[in-house]
Amino acid sequence: MAFIDTTTVDSREVVPGYHGVFIHSDNMTIAHWRIEAGAEMPEHSHPHEQIVNVIEGEFELAIGEDREKVGPGSVAVIPSHIKHAGRALTACRIIDVFYPMREDYT
Repeated sequence: MAFIDTTTVDSREVVPGYHGVFIHSDNMTIAHWRIEAGAEMPEHSHPHEQIVNVIEGEFELAIGEDREKVGPGSVAVIPSHIKHAGRALTACRIIDVFYPMREDYT
């Protein structure tokens, strides 16, 4: 599939308040998140590299020992196996890219 209209793909609530639309290639997953204000992503880690791109809203992101408030235009790189967590300070739209593909999001 070369072209995908993400507005036609069903979203899935992965944790309370985190609604994701997932697009997969052979090697990567792109997650388009709509996150409700106040929703928290518990601390976790995974073998995937992750790039976080904040499109709208304000988000508090913790990567290892670092914690930062990020907003539109902010990009964060999370190496594989590093603990991280987040909390939406406002309603947010975030795009995450994962390598390799997230099989648990298929």
